[in-house]
Amino acid sequence: MFANIGPWQLLIILVIVLAIFGTRKLRNIGSDLGGAVKGFRSAMNEADEAAERINDESKDADFDSTPAEESSEKKDA
Repeated sequence: MFANIGPWQLLIILVIVLAIFGTRKLRNIGSDLGGAVKGFRSAMNEADEAAERINDESKDADFDSTPAEESSEKKDA
């Protein structure tokens, strides 16, 4: 669809966008978009860290000795 757009057409589109919105509004849009991307990345990193902490804390149970065996060992001692 966009394969036939050349550099001159892109330049004309850029000039039209600048004429409609102005440089100040485009700068504000760019900074808002950058802040949103930065917030999204930090939230994704926090979610990954939380998932790793959950996986580390939820170790499998240790079945080397059962509670019944532990109580009999305490009685014998």
